[in-house]
Amino acid sequence: MRRPALTQRLYQGLALAALAGLGISLTTGVVSLPLNEVLSALTAPWADDANHALAHAVLWELRLPRALMALLIGAALAVAGAAMQGLFGNPLADPGIVGVSSGASLGAVMIIVLRIDTLGAWTLPVGAFCSGFVTTWLIYLLAKPASNGGDNSRLLLIGIAINAVAGALTGYLTYLASVEQLESLMFWSMGSLARVSWLPVMTIAPLTLLGLLLLRRQAVPLDLLALGERQARHAGVDVKRLRLKLITLTALLTAAAVAFTGTIGFIGLVVPHLMRTLIGPGHRHLLPLSALGGGILLMLADLGARSLDPPNEIPIGILTATLGGPFFLWLVARRRGPEAS
Repeated sequence: MRRPALTQRLYQGLALAALAGLGISLTTGVVSLPLNEVLSALTAPWADDANHALAHAVLWELRLPRALMALLIGAALAVAGAAMQGLFGNPLADPGIVGVSSGASLGAVMIIVLRIDTLGAWTLPVGAFCSGFVTTWLIYLLAKPASNGGDNSRLLLIGIAINAVAGALTGYLTYLASVEQLESLMFWSMGSLARVSWLPVMTIAPLTLLGLLLLRRQAVPLDLLALGERQARHAGVDVKRLRLKLITLTALLTAAAVAFTGTIGFIGLVVPHLMRTLIGPGHRHLLPLSALGGGILLMLADLGARSLDPPNEIPIGILTATLGGPFFLWLVARRRGPEAS
């Protein structure tokens, strides 16, 4: 009886935290905006009032699309991490750690340096998606879970190798890049929401929402897969088809994030683990709660990125790595404890 009540309170608490974080994000920055001006600008976005022109410009052209993008990207990375952990049977799986983010970023860097423009504005996200999809498949084939669960050391070693290869290729492309392209490549390597506008938000919103909805529909098969592939097959799960769905959807969410904000790590590791600790491993609630938690975490990280050293901006990937790196070390040490004994 306590677990459902806790889950319901967690939904309510995270929803309120998201609204509070959104309010803080919209009012805080180099230019402070009173809450009444923010509410006025939100309710009358096309008002022609010279006294509130600055508030309208800051809110609608800068802060609102940026805050919404942070919510979408954070949700996408957190749910992708939770789904990957279910796919691999390994709580240490994360798009950044196992190399999916690096692979998707490599595709985006190739598009930039080689000046490929086959699909117009869609060339970059499609290239990142294809590269992330291939990388996810490669990781799965190399670190396919055994019947007794995932092999942490094998998955981490493969992640190190994938990140090293992708990093080397990205470095070579950086060497070939022109001076004008280097600034964009720095953006991809550290992650940032500084260039967000309404066009990327409107582009990524349907991709992210579709990916979240489709992954949510895989909650029961993911729970059955956690029992082992043989047991999942006996329960009627088409394991091969489920793998393809999970790989496609995690690649879609990760590539969508990387294509517009660069590499942002550890969201997909930290948030699902915290939610799993609070509510248990069931994916029915784990996936949507991870989406809420990931959006809140990235929105607050972005607030810190643009507020800690004004008027300069700290790359958001640095902040998430500062949080996620020690957490990852603690998680590895915690999981090793029982094995050592």
